[in-house]
Amino acid sequence: MIELELKYGCNPNQKPARIFMENGELPLEVLNGKPGYINFMDALNSWQLVKALKKATGLPAAASFKHVSPAGAALGLPLSDVERQMYFAPQGDLSPIACAYIRARGADRLCSFGDWAALSDPCDGDTARFLALEVSDGVIAPSYTDEALEILKTKRKGGYNVVKIDPDYVPAPIERRNIFGITFEQGYNDLAIDENMLENIVTRNQDLPQSAKNDMLLALITLKYTQSNSVCYVKDGMTIGVGAGQQSRIHCTRLAGNKADIWWLRQHPKTLALPFPADVRRPDRDNAIDAFIAGVLTQKEKADWIAKLSGVTLGSDAFFPFGDNVERAHQSGVVYIAQPGGSIRDNQVIETADKFGMVMAFTGMRLFHH
Repeated sequence: MIELELKYGCNPNQKPARIFMENGELPLEVLNGKPGYINFMDALNSWQLVKALKKATGLPAAASFKHVSPAGAALGLPLSDVERQMYFAPQGDLSPIACAYIRARGADRLCSFGDWAALSDPCDGDTARFLALEVSDGVIAPSYTDEALEILKTKRKGGYNVVKIDPDYVPAPIERRNIFGITFEQGYNDLAIDENMLENIVTRNQDLPQSAKNDMLLALITLKYTQSNSVCYVKDGMTIGVGAGQQSRIHCTRLAGNKADIWWLRQHPKTLALPFPADVRRPDRDNAIDAFIAGVLTQKEKADWIAKLSGVTLGSDAFFPFGDNVERAHQSGVVYIAQPGGSIRDNQVIETADKFGMVMAFTGMRLFHH
């Protein structure tokens, strides 16, 4: 297929709309549903993210996308008992790719409402069964088992969007886009993010374990496909707070940090003990939990619990201009930081990190995405 006609563009008044290839055929196939313009923007950005994560870590990866930025991204590590409870995951053994998506969606369940899911590995029955229970617009994966496709085709009264992508597809080295009738052209951002980018540790604390390296890679790759400015908090192979599209760096850090705090407060014993009827809808349960954290837990209960959060990694898509970003990061348990460096106040930022005993790596590479 060379082109695919769409119902409309970003908004219903923006017609006609299509996706197409100037040369060759589209590297994707719609197996079910009728994805729209924004669906495909989410699908193609999210696919690049999970493909890069799989390549960098060797682990299955998944992402939950909304409005061309990830609400969450995660690696396919086993779920803990607490994670199963807070993410409403099924009991029993689950495939690594199912665990990856459950963790990605669990990073920020409110923002993942009506998401686009991306999977680095074939979508299996475990993943499809979980997706079938969630409010989601569609999924992209390199392939689907017969069982998974049968399950997904029953979702949304048969209209759930299922897209298959060619995992071997490589885009042209030059990309173009039109804005206000004017064509922009640039080289495709094929920057490979790997552990070599983490070698320039600038803090007194040089202890960077492999688990923190993996979390740094996850943060940086997530940022590469997040609308800038952006900051990402990561813990144990999953994002726990993504701040996207802010004009101020400190606002990114605060926004993402607040999301990380909420993720942690969802594990507060009082939150986990909330009683819900078996037939309550998942969105209603998520909203009730959010309201409980915001309005019922006392400020002291929140502060005491957040003080226990530790071992968090933070990534930034551009340098920190002031040490206040590090101060805010520390409040949400950040110990490891990956950022490009290059500010005229780098020394102040490093001093602030040293004050808290953090490990900070300068990657030397900005990751803006627009």
